[in-house]
Amino acid sequence: MKTLRLELGPRSYPIFIGAGLIDKHALLTPYLPTAQVMIVSNEAVAPLYLARVTAHLNDYDAGSVTLPDGEKYKTLETMNRIITALLERRFDRCCTLIALGGGVVGDITGFAAACYQRGVNFVQIPTTLLSQVDSSVGGKTGVNHRLGKNMIGAFHQPRCVIADIDTLATLHPREFRAGLAEVIKYGLIHDGDFFAWLENHLPRLLERDPAALSYVIERSCAIKAEIVAADEREYGMRALLNLGHTFGHAIETGLGYGVWLHGEAVAAGLSMAADLSVRLGWLGEDELRRIESLLRQAGLPVRCPLSTDRMLRLMAVDKKALDGALRLVLLEKIGQAVVTGDYDRGRLRHTLAACRAEPFPA
Repeated sequence: MKTLRLELGPRSYPIFIGAGLIDKHALLTPYLPTAQVMIVSNEAVAPLYLARVTAHLNDYDAGSVTLPDGEKYKTLETMNRIITALLERRFDRCCTLIALGGGVVGDITGFAAACYQRGVNFVQIPTTLLSQVDSSVGGKTGVNHRLGKNMIGAFHQPRCVIADIDTLATLHPREFRAGLAEVIKYGLIHDGDFFAWLENHLPRLLERDPAALSYVIERSCAIKAEIVAADEREYGMRALLNLGHTFGHAIETGLGYGVWLHGEAVAAGLSMAADLSVRLGWLGEDELRRIESLLRQAGLPVRCPLSTDRMLRLMAVDKKALDGALRLVLLEKIGQAVVTGDYDRGRLRHTLAACRAEPFPA
């Protein structure tokens, strides 16, 4: 087992990474301060892992909520099911929520924990590659609105993250590939050597080699923990973690939540951000080819099915926009990103037009 720590003063917490961690009773229970525990999962994950988690909680006042599965259910209405369950059991402000599932479950559960009685404890047990490398770490929680993704939310840090790599064995191949988009993102924004490692070891990852998986989860979490520790509330460098996301969120919203997986939309967004970076003279064309080649080898899209005008309208609803001006995360080179509003809007239109095509998935 590997243990990282996200340093946030009194809100610091460990990130445990390894095999068989769901069954380690002593790992979870120190982070449950009282007997009141509510496990939140979904219809896909609960049949696989809910009983194994509740087996640790015979001495607790434990309940569970099983949500429908899918991005389209990441709404205030779905979150209210969690709040209702807590109220029906008369749970108090010292209770703990456990998010058992992927990014949607983690985001909804974390937001419910942030809102219930103005903030209660929660624990992340992520079960997808995307949630293990990205969404379970850093305290971003929230739900979607029909006009924009993740537009309703709060920063609320978990007490710990338990990433059991054994859960990835049951993950659908499409979900697994989607998670690789976020892994590739970390190499692009912060570690060119890690990106090169991914180029050389992608077949091992696609085969779900345990040692390779453990390494990429640990490295991804370490990069994110370093950035979040320096900028918890995204006033500066934390925005770098959104490389590809302004484009990707627009794709998700425009197609309808759940048509493309989050990681698929981010992959196309990474390609679009790289393309614009080349047009601005910041990134070399050879680097763009390397990025698109790795994404394609991972089975991910590098083009967008939406029109230029539609993308621009959707991208305008973005949390990085300031005073009506859209800021983007772009690349100066592989391993170095920047947040900027200083780019030629005409070249952005050229990127959106050039990257339109390739319906995905087939």
